[in-house]
Amino acid sequence: MNYQIALAGGITLLAFFAHALIGIREALSTAPAKLTQRKNVDECAVVERNWVQSICAFQLVTIDLLALSVLLFVLAFTDILGSKQVIALCLAAFYFLWGSAWLLQLFFLKRRPKDFLLLGQWMFWFVCAGLIYWGAQSL
Repeated sequence: MNYQIALAGGITLLAFFAHALIGIREALSTAPAKLTQRKNVDECAVVERNWVQSICAFQLVTIDLLALSVLLFVLAFTDILGSKQVIALCLAAFYFLWGSAWLLQLFFLKRRPKDFLLLGQWMFWFVCAGLIYWGAQSL
């Protein structure tokens, strides 16, 4: 058993449940129809369509989190996969890239320093990247 990768899998599974149960409620609460008065129907339709697209993308991340947690648990607890170290290193890089993308978006959107903590999902990605990289060293 690889404790570091199992821990990253557990954290990712918790993130999956948080995303699926809590995050979707927060995302749905921002529905344009709930937040605006429909004075300009054409403009509202575009905003509504963009919102639906963002909700769909949000759910893709939910699936990613579930698939990643399953893959991490398979790496941590079984010998089913060959080249486990290569897979783990690729996953560490993947998590690192997601964390970097999140952090860069906050920079480019010129968010307040407080938002870097309130929107701190980048920390999750970096912590898991480190755990997976660490665990990969013993595979």
